[in-house]
Amino acid sequence: MPHSITIARVSSDFEREPLIRPFGFKGGYQTEIWQSAALLESAAGRRGIGLCTQGVLWSDAHVFAQHSETGGSALMYAMTERALQMLRGQTFTNPIELLDSIWHELHAYGKKITGHDGLRETFALNSLVGVDNAAWLLYAAENGLTSFDDLIPAAYRPALSHRHDKIASIPLMAYGVPVDEIKAAVAQGYFFMKIKIGQPGTQAEMLEKDKARLTAIHAAIGGARTPHTANGKLPYYFDANGRYESKDTLLRLLDHARAIGAFDQIALIEEPFPEELEIDIRDIPARIAADESAHTDADARKRIDMGYKAIALKAIAKTLSMTLKIAQAAHERGVPCFCADLTVGPLLVEWNKNVAARLAPFPGLGLGLVETNGHQNYRNWDALRRRHPAPDAPWAQTRDGLFALDADYYAQSGGIFAVSPHYEKLFAPKT
Repeated sequence: MPHSITIARVSSDFEREPLIRPFGFKGGYQTEIWQSAALLESAAGRRGIGLCTQGVLWSDAHVFAQHSETGGSALMYAMTERALQMLRGQTFTNPIELLDSIWHELHAYGKKITGHDGLRETFALNSLVGVDNAAWLLYAAENGLTSFDDLIPAAYRPALSHRHDKIASIPLMAYGVPVDEIKAAVAQGYFFMKIKIGQPGTQAEMLEKDKARLTAIHAAIGGARTPHTANGKLPYYFDANGRYESKDTLLRLLDHARAIGAFDQIALIEEPFPEELEIDIRDIPARIAADESAHTDADARKRIDMGYKAIALKAIAKTLSMTLKIAQAAHERGVPCFCADLTVGPLLVEWNKNVAARLAPFPGLGLGLVETNGHQNYRNWDALRRRHPAPDAPWAQTRDGLFALDADYYAQSGGIFAVSPHYEKLFAPKT
C-alpha cells in the first residue's frame, strides 16, 4: 500500500539557456529556453527535484506572440511557482491524483495572468512538468521504489509493456537548418528525422516554401538507404505545428510529394491543422499524428475518432502523469505512439526515453522512437550534458541514429533517480 505523503516544503528556481541560433516553428522564432526546477520535500525530510523545459511557443503561440520572449517565459514560470504554493501542506498517495487535483485550477489562473481566455491546456501542463516529476521522485523515495517500471501504476502498464534494446534517436530540422546539415545527419547514421514545415507567411507562401523545402530535402537524401525500414528508404517525418488551415492545402503538398517521388517515404505528418478547426482527416492518405492537440487522454480519444493514426507523447511537456493516461487511451484503440521532444536537456531526455523504450514498436520500423534535438540547439549543450548523472554511459549517447538500451540502462532507468549535484545546489541553503 503506497505511503501517505505530506508535502511540507516547496521551492523553485530557473536557468536561462541560450540557443545556437533562432529556433523557428509555428511561424515564430525563439532565442532562449528557460529551464525550471521544482522541489517537493515531505514531512519525513525526503525530497524530489523535478526539471521542466518551458515551451511557450510550442504550448501557446498566442502567449508567445503577445508578450516579449522573456515575458512569456516569466508567465509560465509564475504558474509553476503557483502550483507549488497550491501543493504545500497537501497530502497524497498517488502522483496522478495529485496532478488532477490542481491542474484545472492552475489553467484558470494561467488564463488570468496571461490575459488569454483561450489559453491552451498544454500551457498549464507544460508548467507542471517539473512539479509532476518532483512528485513522482518523492513518491519513489517515500515508497522505496528504484526503477521506472515500479513507478508505472498497474492500470497503465499494458501501454508500456515492451522493453526495446534499441530505439531510434530523432533529430529535428527546423526552418533554418541548411540541407547540407540534413545530409550530414544522414551520413552520421540518423535515419528518422523530424522536419518542420508550415513556414512563415500566408497560406499560399507557406505552401510554396514547404514544397521547395521538400524538393530540396528529397533531392539531397531521397536516395539514402537504411536497414531499419522494410523498403530500405529513409522515412520522412513532417511537423506542421497547426500551420495548415485547410485540408486542401495539405493535400496539395501531398500531391507535390507524389510528383517528386517522395510520397511513399512520408511516415508521419504531425499536427497539420489548428486544433480548433476539428477537421475530420479519415480520408487523408497519410499517417497523421496528434501532438499538442492531444492535451489529455480525452482529447487523444477525440483525435483518434477524427482519423488520427498516431499520437506524439510528451512526458517532458505534458507531465508523466497525463502521458500515462494518453498512452493507455491510444493503446486501447490500437493507435501507435512515439515520444517527441520539446528541446529538453539531457536529464529530461531520459524521462522521455523511459516511455519510448516501453511502447509498442512503431509500424514499419520494429523500433521505439524518441526525438531529441537539444544537441542541435543549445549553445551550452556540453555543460548541460555534464549535469546528467551518467553522461558518458553508452545508453546516453546516440550511435548510428540509435540509442542502445542494455541491462544497465534498465537497471538505472536512465539515471532519473540519481541525484544531480547541479540541481541539488539550486536548493541548498543560501549563505
